[in-house]
Amino acid sequence: MKINGKWMAHSGTQALCAALEAAGYKALFVGGCVRNQIIGAPVADIDIATDAVPPRVTEVAGAAGFKVVPTGIDHGTVTVIADGKPHEVTTFRRDLETDGRRAVVAFATDITQDAERRDFTMNALYADRHGTVIDPLGGLADLMARQVRFVGVPEQRIREDYLRILRFFRFHAQYGDPQAGLDADGLAACAALADGLSTLSRERVGAEMKKLLAAPDPTPSLAAMAQSGVLMRLLAGADVSAIAPLVHLEAGLEPRWQRRLVVLGGEKPAERLRLSKSEAKELDAIHEALGSGLSGAALGWKIGLLAATDAVLGRAASLGMGLIDGWRREIERGVVAQFPVTADDLMPALQGANLGQRLRVLEERWLRSDLRLTRGELLG
Repeated sequence: MKINGKWMAHSGTQALCAALEAAGYKALFVGGCVRNQIIGAPVADIDIATDAVPPRVTEVAGAAGFKVVPTGIDHGTVTVIADGKPHEVTTFRRDLETDGRRAVVAFATDITQDAERRDFTMNALYADRHGTVIDPLGGLADLMARQVRFVGVPEQRIREDYLRILRFFRFHAQYGDPQAGLDADGLAACAALADGLSTLSRERVGAEMKKLLAAPDPTPSLAAMAQSGVLMRLLAGADVSAIAPLVHLEAGLEPRWQRRLVVLGGEKPAERLRLSKSEAKELDAIHEALGSGLSGAALGWKIGLLAATDAVLGRAASLGMGLIDGWRREIERGVVAQFPVTADDLMPALQGANLGQRLRVLEERWLRSDLRLTRGELLG
């Protein structure tokens, strides 16, 4: 099989691979760029695997006039900027020691050894600079069948890094066949070793969960996470029942992990997933709006287009309701609306704290009226 993508034809990409080959080394595209090119998904990052050790990669790339940045030198990775394009170049590796969070690796010269330390077979695909695909472990068949399968023994792969439990569910949400279900051996291993998730940093867990929730339809993966006991270890009290209705209501809209996380619920999600202050604030706003009872227009005025959209969709999904006709236009009506009362309308009769309190009362009345009350009606 051969692949052919625009990213492969980039002058810097081809020149870097050619320079490594001219020096006697292999230069193979690997992982996500190969996987995504095969299935027609966008390619964001270019990873290159080589049997050249980092000092030689640095020397060869430097001699070719490219900038080299030692971004992950301890793990055999350098970033080569070739004609303005970054490439992560990593020496073939094999694991020496693992503790469930990080690995001690040694360099290898055999592509099969490098493939055997990867997480899933669909990520153990390589291609040369001419596009010929190299498949050491049978990952191509799994990719074409949209089957997310661990490399080798699932339990062993998971014990090397417990984050692979979450990656298993996330990859199924992004690349798996929802009709075929999750790989039974992989799912059983994730359930059996779920206690290992407690060893992971909340930042790593949060990053994976955000990616999973942003998948086109995370419903099957989240349901499997709940059934296997994985979800409760991450978000105690989370309920997946409204996710499928939410995905249905979202038709034609970009998936947003924020709205899905609010609907999923659970105890202290911002803390458990170590979200940023701005992300936590956004979740709070959506959550409060979802239960406020305010109309779509009122929410549009109060929290803006994006958060109001999240709240309206989340409310409908959680309550098992449909959306009113023109619901998006209603939110947009609120976004451009102007509160008809100003401080000048209440002065000089009211000043200071009393003025602010009265404005808040009138604003709440206006919001509860679906922004229909006029200035005269509010002041009368």
